[in-house]
Amino acid sequence: MNEMTMERQAETVSPTYGVVDCDIHPAFSERSELARYLPARWQEHLRDFGLRTGNPFAGSMPYPRLTPGNGMRRDAWPPSGGPPASDLAFLQEQLLDPLNIEFGLLQPLAAGSSVFNQQFGRALCTAINDWQIDKWLSKEPRLRGAICVPQEDVEGALAEIERRASDRRFVQIAIPPRALEPAGRQRYWPIYEAAAHHGLPIGMHSAAYGSRANTGAGWTSFYIEEHYAFSNAAQTALTSMIFEGAFERYPGLKLVLVEGGFAWLPPLMWRMDREWTRMRNEVPHLTRAPSSYVGSNVWLTTQPIEEPENNRHLYDLLRWIGAGRLMFSTDYPHWDFDHPEHAFKVPLSPQDRRAIVRDNAISLFRLNAEAKARA
Repeated sequence: MNEMTMERQAETVSPTYGVVDCDIHPAFSERSELARYLPARWQEHLRDFGLRTGNPFAGSMPYPRLTPGNGMRRDAWPPSGGPPASDLAFLQEQLLDPLNIEFGLLQPLAAGSSVFNQQFGRALCTAINDWQIDKWLSKEPRLRGAICVPQEDVEGALAEIERRASDRRFVQIAIPPRALEPAGRQRYWPIYEAAAHHGLPIGMHSAAYGSRANTGAGWTSFYIEEHYAFSNAAQTALTSMIFEGAFERYPGLKLVLVEGGFAWLPPLMWRMDREWTRMRNEVPHLTRAPSSYVGSNVWLTTQPIEEPENNRHLYDLLRWIGAGRLMFSTDYPHWDFDHPEHAFKVPLSPQDRRAIVRDNAISLFRLNAEAKARA
């Protein structure tokens, strides 16, 4: 189908289906809110010793632009008070209802997976997951959660996965890509095995917390560098998991790269395939080209969408990546929020648009039965 045909077809079709938003960031109404979900011992620990993470700025986000006062939509502050995305009623009013969100996937940005005290990390992840249920999932049937796990504490991560896997309100396992070691290392494989066993994708969100900086050289001077480097973390995790053989070992493992962009993927696949052709003897455990694993095991969310100077170049990106690899996300309530009707600066064919904004996520996160029940 040529570009002109795609434009005409897209212009004549008005979507009647819902949207799946794969990146919503719920917030605490106040800093003490999470503590209420912790056992007394860890409430006291948090009060007396605080959080110790790889973040060099204790008690704050590494860049002011990431804080609730600066990194949010100006209209996202709830009338009832509290930071953006901390009030369910206002989230329903501003996001779920007007954008016809059929399902919204929560991506909590909290430090439970990255604290140095691993026992405390277990407690924090359990508290975050309990908080998701109590404040969001039990009250709004359109929302779905992510199982937060302490990935550096594999035993604790497996325990939390087993605790939540049967609860269909959780549809993925959240792991930050900036781990202590490259994501493909075998120390993390038990988590991937559990994810594949339960049919839960691994969701890696590039921003906010992690054990490492987003760049190989360390923390950057400016937020603009940090924001750009979201794609670095995604690429590093992806290449490690491919070449270490995680997808070869666990063919059913599914990886979702969240908020890392996607324009970098085609040249990365070209380069991986070229190097594999030349040096495949170093990785004999791979039975096929690296790009083939991307095509069978990897998905990406759309926000932040790269916007080339010539908008039509997006057609090339979609053709190279394939619409089946992309899933729509708003990144609500952050300042670079994407609206489903305006995110793509080129018209999409009705088939590609529906795949990206709804059907890919419905299939990947096994939401078909619930979607049919609502129809």
